[in-house]
Amino acid sequence: MKRSTLVRSAIPATFALTIGLAGCGASNEPSGGGASSAAAGVSAPAVVSSAADSAGTSPSEAPSSDASAPSSAAPGGGGDLSGTLKGAGSSAQTAAMQAWAAGFQAANPGANVQYAPVGSGAGVKNFIAGAVTFAGSDKFLTADQLKSAQAQCKSPALDIPTYVSPIAVVYNLPSVKDLQLSPKTLASIFRGKISTWNDPAIKADNPSASLPSTKVTPVHRSDKSGTTNNFTDYLNKAAPDVWTDAAAEDWPVAGGESAKGTSGVVQAVSGGEGTIGYADDSQAGTLGKAKVKVGSGFSGPSADGAAKTLSESPTVTGRPDGDLAVNINRTPKTDGAYPVLLVSYEIFCTKYPDAGQANLVSGMLKYIVSAEGQQGAAKNAGSAPLPDSLVTKAQASIAMIASGG
Repeated sequence: MKRSTLVRSAIPATFALTIGLAGCGASNEPSGGGASSAAAGVSAPAVVSSAADSAGTSPSEAPSSDASAPSSAAPGGGGDLSGTLKGAGSSAQTAAMQAWAAGFQAANPGANVQYAPVGSGAGVKNFIAGAVTFAGSDKFLTADQLKSAQAQCKSPALDIPTYVSPIAVVYNLPSVKDLQLSPKTLASIFRGKISTWNDPAIKADNPSASLPSTKVTPVHRSDKSGTTNNFTDYLNKAAPDVWTDAAAEDWPVAGGESAKGTSGVVQAVSGGEGTIGYADDSQAGTLGKAKVKVGSGFSGPSADGAAKTLSESPTVTGRPDGDLAVNINRTPKTDGAYPVLLVSYEIFCTKYPDAGQANLVSGMLKYIVSAEGQQGAAKNAGSAPLPDSLVTKAQASIAMIASGG
């Protein structure tokens, strides 16, 4: 089978598995209802290093699953899994998925993991339409999406957290090296209430900085985005008097500049002085990163800060058995905590059409939540490893995967 190539040189090339594209046991053709043309399928390339957030052409027919032996308890399945496993979704997960794919291939040389970073919203639509076997999303499934996914899977679908990363507030202001912003000031900037960088509110947060009169240009995502959902959730909960809109995947405020995907936001901020945006910290590059006010101090984006916030965040109640959606605490008090973060999920069926598919999905997920998988993501993407308590729960959720869907 043809082996595709991962872009980052530090990561080896791919694999080859035979998992049916309609991973939940459905036809490759999208069903009616929530399956829009954007969800009609995605040509899932090998994992890439850039966030190419656009759906491709409809996927080709995938071969039927080979009946592989049950995967071993070891992360990655012990080398006995082969075929092509297709997923789509979160662009924030791109760098982490590179590491996970490479590690899974090292344990299973015949495996080929294809993941299209089309954005969380499109990934979920593709999953519900049966066009991919799993989805990555920076937002857990809504109640309505859970119902649609269960109908497609012919079994409950679950969210498990796999990737915890700070969202950097990136800015392009060469004369200001250490920008600090309170939640109210940050919300006012993105609401369009602050027009210049020497505004009194920014001055109050940065009393010793020499702030220019440069125009402030906020940059937001133009596409439906889990990162946007997390960022607006933070603004709403940390500065509710200014940011009155609830969390949303679609940017709710008119004006400002828009860009598609994480890479689009980073490119837009990089290209214009006075710009400010939000992006997964792993893709922020050399842009300035603002510190946000937490308690009486200011914290910059860091894996440790995100982990501290997550440790104070409970799971959501009223979800299906095994679902691990997290209610992120956006107003932590712990020193060094960083509340502008995303928890990204892998979304999967608890039943697949045959043992081969079930074992393949289970093997990949086991690797992702393993110590090796989490360390690989931390090294490649700067993410925070999952707390041990969440790993134990995630392993129990993965153990629910079976065949016969």
